[in-house]
Amino acid sequence: MATRFHELKIAGCTRQLPILNLSETEAIAAFVMLGDVELTESCAKALAEKAPKETEIIMTAETKGIPLAEELSRIMGFPRYVTARKSVKAYMENPLCVEDRSITTKGKQKLYIMQEDVERVRGKHVLLLDDVISRGGSMKALRGLAEAAGGIVVGEAAAVAEGDAAKRTDIIFLASMPLFTAE
Repeated sequence: MATRFHELKIAGCTRQLPILNLSETEAIAAFVMLGDVELTESCAKALAEKAPKETEIIMTAETKGIPLAEELSRIMGFPRYVTARKSVKAYMENPLCVEDRSITTKGKQKLYIMQEDVERVRGKHVLLLDDVISRGGSMKALRGLAEAAGGIVVGEAAAVAEGDAAKRTDIIFLASMPLFTAE
């Protein structure tokens, strides 16, 4: 059980996030939108105001980006969004695959989109979306998928930019959050 917390104010919401060790030296504040309807809706509304106007489809990685992508797609009037999966499912014909390394995933992970989603992305202006951008591994993988599918990436967005990502000027985000030293 966490003994330290970080207060995050984002899109009109305030949350007390537990600080959890990732390793012997590094810790993060656990930002989890899953199940938090108020937070998801508020962040999606705020991101819709910042999203590139030419966006035609949103792409996210499972799992924590899914509710945000769904709500943002609804607000922006898109009937579909694309989810990159972490494993191949039986219904995925001719999946496209890239590898990534994320701060919250041990080791390398693979992301896949099915052929039907390749067709949805091809030639479209794609907004890449996740809950948090930290070191950029997931975004790099999403960009690789979108471009391999023939999409045109028009932006990278997240609710939170963590650590040095908050210094980046090439991403869209609503709030910043530090990385922490493990205890």
